[in-house]
Amino acid sequence: MASHDDYLKKVLTARVYDAARETELERAPNLSTRLRNTVLLKREDNQPVFSFKLRGAYNKMAHLSAEQLQRGVITASAGNHAQGVALSAARLGVKAVICVPTTTPQVKVDA
Repeated sequence: MASHDDYLKKVLTARVYDAARETELERAPNLSTRLRNTVLLKREDNQPVFSFKLRGAYNKMAHLSAEQLQRGVITASAGNHAQGVALSAARLGVKAVICVPTTTPQVKVDA
């Protein structure tokens, strides 16, 4: 089992910021008041694809071997993960095939 230090090292050395941006924490005033505590929201909706899914997609692809990347990637998703894979592939110069259900909203397909 990985130690806390190993996990922290992986987090701190992840290359996700090659594609993702460091998003702000925003205080949630109503919730903070209601809970009598400070509640902060991590604004992952301010990522280029409006979702935290970019982080996982990019981090996984960045750890693939050169041979694997040369073959490209494929994913099936109706939304945020598909957008994360597409942006990650573009940033890494990798071919990507994104399979979306026919019921996927056009706004997601266009993005």
